Amino acid sequence: MKNATATILNIVKEPDKILRGIAKEIPTDSIPTAPIQRLIDHMKDTLAATPDGVGLAAPQIGKPLQIFIVSEEAENIDRMEKMLIEKKNEPLSPEAELPQKERWNYYVFINPAVKNVSKRKLGRSEGCLSVPGKFGEVRRHEKITVEAYDENGKKFTRGAARFFARVLQHELDHLQGTLFIDKAEKIFKSDNNGKKESRD
Repeated sequence: MKNATATILNIVKEPDKILRGIAKEIPTDSIPTAPIQRLIDHMKDTLAATPDGVGLAAPQIGKPLQIFIVSEEAENIDRMEKMLIEKKNEPLSPEAELPQKERWNYYVFINPAVKNVSKRKLGRSEGCLSVPGKFGEVRRHEKITVEAYDENGKKFTRGAARFFARVLQHELDHLQGTLFIDKAEKIFKSDNNGKKESRD
């Protein structure tokens, strides 16, 4: 059941110019203020209302600020993939059947900075709420460590691997005005029947 008090915002779509700008750093003393807290709440409501999104950056709702959120669903996908790999099955694709959407908790990253990345990179298909109907094969670092502030203004360091690491890198790109289509080796566009067709 949807929250009656939820505020669901429109997601900005490519080629809107705001998606190509550099997001502004937020003064740490502004993090606890009502405007920033409302923005975070609205981002959570908006992401919760999407059928398949696991991350959302502030520029995607028209706010050029250094904030993004990631759903704990990303961790669940990692656990499922690990289980499948242990059973010698293929990793999940973006179209794989996942559990029904539920009200996940969200990790908040404010003024994030990359502290370390692995040399190894992995290729995988990606999509984006701001680039609907398209997917692309993108190579990203298998592991990453990010330092940021949480929604309470507390600095933390988070290491991630596999899918969660990919989501972090995807959202970090949004704060730098970069979309996955800029890095994809091949773009696939969904046709009217829901099938993917190759688009170079």
